[in-house]
Amino acid sequence: MRKIENWIGDMVIRYRWLFVLGLLGSALLSANGIRFLTFSNDSRMFFSEENPQLQALEALEKTYTKVENVLYLIAPKSGNIFERETLQAVEFLTEQSWRLPFSSRVNSLSNYQHTRAFEDDLMVSDLIAGAESLTDAEIAAIKKTALAQPMLLTSMIDKKGSVTAINVNIIKPDDGSYDLQEINDAALNLHRLMKDTYPFLDIYLTGGVMIDSAFGDAPAKDMRTLIPVMFGLLLFLIVISLRSIMATVATLLIIILSTITGLGLAGWMGIVITPASANAPIIILTLAVADSIHILVTIFHQMRKGTVKTAAIKESIRVNLKPVVITSVSTAIGFLTMNFSDAPPFRDLGNIVAMGVMAALIYSIFFMPALLAVLPLRTRQNRSEQHRIFGLLAEFVIRRRTPVFWFMIAMILFTSSGMSKIYLNDEFIKYFDTSYPFRVASDFAAEHLAGLEIIDWNLNSGEEGGINDPKYLETVDAFANWFRAQPEVRHVYTITDIMKRLNQNMHGDDPAWYKLPQERDLAAQYLLLYEMNLPFGLDLNNRINVDKSAIRMTVATPNIGTAAILDLERRGREWLDINAPSMTTYGSGLSIIFSFISKRNIDSMLKGSVIALILISLIMIVALRDIKLGILSLIPNLTPAFMAFGVWGHMVGQVGLAVSVMIAMTLGIVVDDTVHFISKYQRARKEHGMDAEDAVRYAFNTVGSAIWVTTLALVGGFGVLSFSGFQINAHMGLMTTITIIFAIILDFFFLPTLLLKLESTR
Repeated sequence: MRKIENWIGDMVIRYRWLFVLGLLGSALLSANGIRFLTFSNDSRMFFSEENPQLQALEALEKTYTKVENVLYLIAPKSGNIFERETLQAVEFLTEQSWRLPFSSRVNSLSNYQHTRAFEDDLMVSDLIAGAESLTDAEIAAIKKTALAQPMLLTSMIDKKGSVTAINVNIIKPDDGSYDLQEINDAALNLHRLMKDTYPFLDIYLTGGVMIDSAFGDAPAKDMRTLIPVMFGLLLFLIVISLRSIMATVATLLIIILSTITGLGLAGWMGIVITPASANAPIIILTLAVADSIHILVTIFHQMRKGTVKTAAIKESIRVNLKPVVITSVSTAIGFLTMNFSDAPPFRDLGNIVAMGVMAALIYSIFFMPALLAVLPLRTRQNRSEQHRIFGLLAEFVIRRRTPVFWFMIAMILFTSSGMSKIYLNDEFIKYFDTSYPFRVASDFAAEHLAGLEIIDWNLNSGEEGGINDPKYLETVDAFANWFRAQPEVRHVYTITDIMKRLNQNMHGDDPAWYKLPQERDLAAQYLLLYEMNLPFGLDLNNRINVDKSAIRMTVATPNIGTAAILDLERRGREWLDINAPSMTTYGSGLSIIFSFISKRNIDSMLKGSVIALILISLIMIVALRDIKLGILSLIPNLTPAFMAFGVWGHMVGQVGLAVSVMIAMTLGIVVDDTVHFISKYQRARKEHGMDAEDAVRYAFNTVGSAIWVTTLALVGGFGVLSFSGFQINAHMGLMTTITIIFAIILDFFFLPTLLLKLESTR
């Protein structure tokens, strides 16, 4: 290995211009792929095609209709929606909503299809027509009717009559001939028009279309805000730590070239950028600093000893090649194991970062030393004070090894104990913070109406026309009533409510007849008569399948989280198993598949983490050529993740999709400092013949400052990511930051005591 290290150093110095120009050219060629990068704002991006819950949802949508929605909420400042001006606004907004691009259906208080009997005929009409001319008595009658309709209550209006909703169904063409931004802009324009026209109303805008738009806005927002902050922070750290203009320029070039190479290769590969993978530039920027810092610190160390620049560069390559290769490959392996993730965006994130990290390795070993050989480089400050700090730290750890060792054991056990408090839960609406207007609107909807979390049930009768069977209808109605009795449920939408209302209408609107018809033919006649009177766009195709063998029942809840949603769905299946085994099915919907994704992702990522651990362990053992040392190194590499999870358990408890990839992602990152410390320790033992204590001192003095600077860079980079308005990125950044902080504590205090104990056993 030493011959290879020396050969590379000689080659870099001898062919410096070739390396500089050649690698610049290859970086620009790779970066050319950035023009092919596209962004995805589909909320279903987190689910692979093989995801069984997604397949079930798509089957449901093929049976009925595949829709997304735009949801307006109107809350008059007076607290009463049953006022003439407010009803006018509802009527106007309903009419205008039909004009939104790809609008297929609009449901509101004004166009609610109110049924009533007139002699032997069934009259079906809009609940509100010509609001500006309604009398007080007519408004009072509308209020009484609306608050008595289970299909409206908590769905279109709240129980107090203070909030109402207008829901616009959007059907996107399967051929992709639509522009989500066009729909989003049209919805926002209508929202602004309503606010300007009706200043006495508070108007909110949310829905699936707005959520998808937010998924597109999140990466753009992070790139505009977080990347400049991260770049500025790295520049500050580099300048402060290196105190060299040329070294700073060289390091900035490395992180820029690594980032554009990773993104460019992603573009050439056709990878689509999503909110989760959009933080790849921040991660690459952060990780690319580490290799450069280690190489530069050694160069300056050698030059301060009087070594000429070219010789110092060669020595730095000789000393750092092995640990830099190990750390880069280990980091890449950690991110590549994210391909085990069930969520495609995390696979893309892992692949982009892995390419950026390997690019950083090449640029750090070949480009930066060659560039420094060309540029004038001077050491401008004596670092003896900094070395004294790490020297004092080394003396403290060596002399107090036993109490330090047991203190670290206690710290590890205490922090890790919090893992027992961790539980799986996600609220996909809360993936976005309150800086996103749709999030505020969604919270408002969850507070006053049904909310956006739903479970759809495809209830099959088993025969054509079977939905008219009185026994089937009674079972469906009992199922709906069971859900209404559950504390988590706000609203249940089922056609049995329509059937009961029709039966009442056809019996002179006698309340005693608000019940299901007892004859199959009668039920079929009622349903046919009702459908014939429905206006265009308000049919029941979204509720009844073509051959009338099944209906779609929708259960809506406020934002209760994935754990509660899954529990509710399980209890629903159990009810069907006991009361209607022939109708037993799984609940579906976006809420359900988002609820399953965290558990599926954790299960799949555990496999990836095990593989990463095995590969990294083998690399460490082979590279260090010491089985005991290689195995020992795993302790400070694995423990930080457990400690971070423990702290999260103590402080938060809830973990979701973002945290599910954390172990695999950080395993390769935290290896960095451990490898460099052990490498210097081993070099002191073998090359300089030092005993264990002096080898620990040597490691602290030669690599302590570089570990400190790289840790600051990593903490800064991932710390900046924790300020993302997109929760998945924020949680990922925060958990990684905590892990890295624990990693340096272990490397400075726990690892040296382990090394000293290992030597005492040999």
